Amino acid sequence: MALSLFQIAIMLLSVLWWVIIVQAILSWLLAFNVLNFNSPFVRSFATALDRLTAPLYRPIRKILPDFGGLDFSPLVILLLIMVLQKLLAGAAMDLASSAV
Repeated sequence: MALSLFQIAIMLLSVLWWVIIVQAILSWLLAFNVLNFNSPFVRSFATALDRLTAPLYRPIRKILPDFGGLDFSPLVILLLIMVLQKLLAGAAMDLASSAV
């Protein structure tokens, strides 16, 4: 049971990883005017992604200094996700090996 919970947590972190990657790509497409907010789908999709990720970025943005328009908070969150995934995978392996 606990092993399944670790696997679910790792899977949810992977989904969050891809949400952040998609948001970063979308922000670049919007910045370079490949896409624009005139499309209702693009506007609603970008708003939804922003609402999902803004609570994660907010504490990181308070800590990081201003880099002149560059936002490194997604990179910090991606690194934290990688660390959490490794820690959870190690804990799951320890749990699996102790159960045998």
